[in-house]
Amino acid sequence: MSRIALFPGSFDPFTNGHLDVVRRGAELFDQVIVAIGTNSSKQRYLPVEQMQALIADVFRDEPRVSVRTFKGLTAEFAREVGATYLLRGLRNAPDFEYEKPIAYGNQHVNPGLETVFLLTSPTLSAISSTIIRDIHRFGGNVDAFLPFPLTPVAG
Repeated sequence: MSRIALFPGSFDPFTNGHLDVVRRGAELFDQVIVAIGTNSSKQRYLPVEQMQALIADVFRDEPRVSVRTFKGLTAEFAREVGATYLLRGLRNAPDFEYEKPIAYGNQHVNPGLETVFLLTSPTLSAISSTIIRDIHRFGGNVDAFLPFPLTPVAG
């Protein structure tokens, strides 16, 4: 049986920290699906379609990694794609406290779904999509934090 892991998130944008988790996850699982979810409580900075194309290009030479978009519950999407693992990166203790009840909720919805946490590499643990968006929004260079270039903000 194939070990399929779903790596869900809004990825707005997809950072080098995310890249690190996916690459390390690809060593542990037969397949990793980067799943860009639509979060009704968040307004996106970058369009989902743009992010999907950028991430897919990053992994174009890695056949065990694919990129999909989804709406609805992560646990239901995992069932739909045959994933029995959720892959999550942790930067710090607050990340764990945030992720723990979500993992319990996902197991309630999909009892066969196991969440696997990977600690973010220390050199990447300070990176967050929120900080990157703020730097980029105000014209700062974010190339060091991302595996692809972002077009500068007009204006």
